[in-house]
Amino acid sequence: MTFQIKRETKETKIDITMSQGNQESHIQTGVGFLDHMLTLFSFHSGLPLSIDVQGDTWVDDHHTTEDIGIVLGQLLLQLTQANPYYERYGQQYLPMDETLARAVVDISGRPYLNFNATFSKEKVGQFDTELVEEFFRAFVINARLTVHIDLLHQGNTHHEIEAIFKAFARALKQALAPAQTQRIPSSKGVIES
Repeated sequence: MTFQIKRETKETKIDITMSQGNQESHIQTGVGFLDHMLTLFSFHSGLPLSIDVQGDTWVDDHHTTEDIGIVLGQLLLQLTQANPYYERYGQQYLPMDETLARAVVDISGRPYLNFNATFSKEKVGQFDTELVEEFFRAFVINARLTVHIDLLHQGNTHHEIEAIFKAFARALKQALAPAQTQRIPSSKGVIES
């Protein structure tokens, strides 16, 4: 199953397709470091992505980063609504050399992000590290997930952010795994939407 959203504002023009499987991803956001993180996210989550973005990066990378998070969250919500029998919970500790990140995911229908990460530097290349939290907040709210992200050990800033993206991707992959039984993964019989 493949899901696609096209979104256009005065700040960004976005076309993203999300599926499940092992297909190659195509990611072109205009923000090199974000391309790298989204490629890692796609690979480790098992969610192949086609992303084409034109954004106002001459201002900065904020609108592009946040709007991609919005659309990816909306696509993930479509995916979970179309495939309602999933494990629901996932967790992952992820080392990236000297750094260590933890991500815990609940496909709950109740959007909440606890982001506990202080990065060693304010930039990786030209990318503002404060945009990492903006990306995850946009993603989590629009996907209606409960997510806790913690950077447990610092080090190289690139490694810190990479560990977070990989940990989140792998925790999400666990949460999206097909359930053992064909039932909604809630004792209430419904996931909030």
